[in-house]
Amino acid sequence: MKIPFFNYQYLFKSREEKFIEIITDIGNRGAYILQKDLEEFEENLAKYIGVKYALGVANGTDAIWLALLAAGIGKDDEVIFASHTYIATANAIKFVGAEPIPADCKPDHMIDPISVRSLITSKTKAIVPTQLNGRCCDMDELLKIAKENNLIIIEDAAQGLGAKFNGFGIGTFDKGATISFYPAKNLGCFGDGGAFVTNDRKMYEKVKVLRDHGRDENGIFVDWGFNSRLDNMQAAILNYKLSYYDEEVNRRRDIAMIYQKELGALKELHLPPAPGSDELYFDVFQNYEIEADQRDNLKKYLYDNGVGTLIQWNGQPVHSITALGFKGNGLPYTERMYEKCLMLPMNTSLKDEEIIYVCQQIKSFYESI
Repeated sequence: MKIPFFNYQYLFKSREEKFIEIITDIGNRGAYILQKDLEEFEENLAKYIGVKYALGVANGTDAIWLALLAAGIGKDDEVIFASHTYIATANAIKFVGAEPIPADCKPDHMIDPISVRSLITSKTKAIVPTQLNGRCCDMDELLKIAKENNLIIIEDAAQGLGAKFNGFGIGTFDKGATISFYPAKNLGCFGDGGAFVTNDRKMYEKVKVLRDHGRDENGIFVDWGFNSRLDNMQAAILNYKLSYYDEEVNRRRDIAMIYQKELGALKELHLPPAPGSDELYFDVFQNYEIEADQRDNLKKYLYDNGVGTLIQWNGQPVHSITALGFKGNGLPYTERMYEKCLMLPMNTSLKDEEIIYVCQQIKSFYESI
């Protein structure tokens, strides 16, 4: 049996006829940039999340960058973020002129509030927690820290659409959240795409101007700006996919439960929290990231038996990238975790028997050593 880590062809083939219909309609109308399809998607996305405003932008990285700019983060400021994230988070912080300060993570692989608190200085202005793998951080603790130290929070929710903490979804906690619609995301388009979602009207108005060359809704240039617009065709596709997004999330949670049932007893593995195991969290399982003894040997064994796996961020937590000026150590849990972390196949193209096969191969590996 051959099970790729991700099936990109399935994204289109799964509902090919409808996607062709959408693309044809956009082409026939010549409706490519800032058209009604984008407005409808923004309205529906905001409604789905439970926020007042949503803005489509070119990609998830731009969303972080524009949100930081809109919040006034800049030169000489420090911004704390999770080292266990994609470099895009740190890039966005750096390119507004601020200094990215990496924090450690906890056993659920989310940013550790204790680490965050220890990193605060007189220059700290913001926290950018990554809502990683489809799970929210402990937002109660982060909001408490932010309030005590007069900091803002902008969530990097590239992987977190639909995730909730204590009944509240991403984007509802402070200044807002950023989302990626990269094809492999839970809600992915057929190229790059992103969004900023918020309840803060000032943040909404500022990002809206920044994303479109500094123009207001009347086409008047009122500020310096950039070209970072979610194109209309991608918005139309995303709007359709949003209509059945809950089905996708439910399937991912079902897959996570199969992994839990089949692998939960293996002492060699540390699994992510199972769906429903903690009432504070509702996870959407963008990824299924485990920690495994003899990780590299297991990865090879699975590859030899037809199973694709991935080590997130190519095995590089951000603080380990010394070429960018990070010191490369000092975050003990992240460093230990990166010796073991491995992502198993997690997407809605997978059949139950394929997940069972993956689990059987993992069991066979540990039985053989």
